Amino acid sequence: MYIELVKRFDKQKKEVWQDFLRSAGLHPDEEIKETVLLWDDERLVGTGSRDGNLLKLLAISQERQGEDLTSVILSELKKSAFSEGLNHLFLYTKPENEAMFTSLFFYTIAKTDTVLLMENRKNAIQDFLAKICSEKPTGTVGAIVMNANPFTLGHRYLVETAAQKCDCLYVFVVSEDKSRFGASDRFEMVKIGTQDMENVTVLPTGPYLVSSATFPTYFLKEREKAAEVQCLLDVQIFLRYFVPKFSINCRFVGTEPLSPMTNQYNEALKRGLTAGGIDVFEITRRQQDGQVISASRVRELLDAGDIEGVKALVPTTTYDYMKAKGFLQ
Repeated sequence: MYIELVKRFDKQKKEVWQDFLRSAGLHPDEEIKETVLLWDDERLVGTGSRDGNLLKLLAISQERQGEDLTSVILSELKKSAFSEGLNHLFLYTKPENEAMFTSLFFYTIAKTDTVLLMENRKNAIQDFLAKICSEKPTGTVGAIVMNANPFTLGHRYLVETAAQKCDCLYVFVVSEDKSRFGASDRFEMVKIGTQDMENVTVLPTGPYLVSSATFPTYFLKEREKAAEVQCLLDVQIFLRYFVPKFSINCRFVGTEPLSPMTNQYNEALKRGLTAGGIDVFEITRRQQDGQVISASRVRELLDAGDIEGVKALVPTTTYDYMKAKGFLQ
């Protein structure tokens, strides 16, 4: 038996890997940095992949279950990640694997009937929230979770409207670096774009509110339900960790007329949070010239070099920030 670390597949090996994953009930995912292949002579008996600090696509052939091959694969993936300075690791797996990965020192964050999310640091999410939360407010405490790629007048309107309904409003900006604008840029645009609102606090999500960029649709037989399953994880994490830590009692979302998947996500979010005792308020999106203001439209205008068009859809603070950072070329 030998281990192979692959960063770029040749055609034949890729087909073998893909067939192996399908036989394990997984859909091959192209968003990977490297893959461990465990061979017994010429036969693939195990595999696991990594995308940054996210471990995924872990599978062992049925006849080799119980031989501790998962720990061998994990060891190789962790070694590679650690060499890049990535010490905080996450993995998605099937819920029936929880006991096995717990024995390998991974800890459950949230799970649904189909997907389990774990990390390799015990109580890491509690430690993260303690670091960013210094006090518990009272009264009506609201929350918004946004990507803000970039922060638009639509985002600004959502925050303004929500802030008027709250004693304290937390705006959590997605921390994952999978968007056109990096996490630090998006966070700064939201922060400076809301700094005039005294009851608004802008905080990072850290790695804990699941993003669509890394969500493992490869677990799902009905992949069109990805938004709903992703939402179930988000709701669990939000209710279990964020709500008690920040005393949150309501959440605000914008209407979503442009993206059916995002609209499906919002509907599932409303059901899940309401069932968990959180009031959900849906705010009608701000429009300009009969069209909703969207970050995707701003990015299209940036690509087209329409700087005046961009200027009309973002706050002055966002425009000035993008200009200073060289985004307006």
